Amino acid sequence: MAIIKTRGRQGTGVSRVAEGQKIEVRSTRDGSIFGADWKQAMILEGRGFMINLGSLSGPVAGGGVGDTTYAPDLDAPEFVIGVPQNISILPLRVEVELTSALSTSIADDDELDIILAVDQDKENGSSAGSAGTVPAIYNLNTLHNRTSSCWANQQYTATMTDPVLDLELAHVTKIMEYHSSTGYGVEWRGVSMLYEPETLIVINGPAMLIGYFGGTLPQLGFATVQWLEIPTSDI
Repeated sequence: MAIIKTRGRQGTGVSRVAEGQKIEVRSTRDGSIFGADWKQAMILEGRGFMINLGSLSGPVAGGGVGDTTYAPDLDAPEFVIGVPQNISILPLRVEVELTSALSTSIADDDELDIILAVDQDKENGSSAGSAGTVPAIYNLNTLHNRTSSCWANQQYTATMTDPVLDLELAHVTKIMEYHSSTGYGVEWRGVSMLYEPETLIVINGPAMLIGYFGGTLPQLGFATVQWLEIPTSDI
């Protein structure tokens, strides 16, 4: 029977070596082995990426093409992460925050929606639909020089080929209940959606991770999207 022995290092005995050098497994003094989180390990390897939608005090408008319609529009998403052939991504965290204030024109049953979904069979291409702004893709290890094999678009100014929302990962809906007797409704300012799954879905290219927000009235919002990325052949 094999016996695994480690050197108890939980305080002053901790050491680090150069990349690729051998090192003993680290444990507490009672022999309990420390284990690094696998997601953090991939980020250290430079395989974690993110985009921002909106910045500082400048939110983006939700809705359809050119933000001239307010409701979510299938062929004009608020953001898309395009996953090419032979690449796979694992969404880590998607947060959407809407900042819209109560409108004087609000009516009973006015609605807003935030949707996160996947087209698991196709990638429309980065130029499809002509995005209003191409967001920068950042490495979650800010000193790593690895770049993403994916592309990102936001705020479409022309329609793309209709995606098929095969998988709906998250959906938030708010409906205004307006009290006509008092002239007041329920204020929905600050509505948000946080997708941070314990079990990560694997999206294999060609595919798209797609986000929408909008409603029956104008909606403004911010979003951050984080994912891990690896060659499909490594899965």
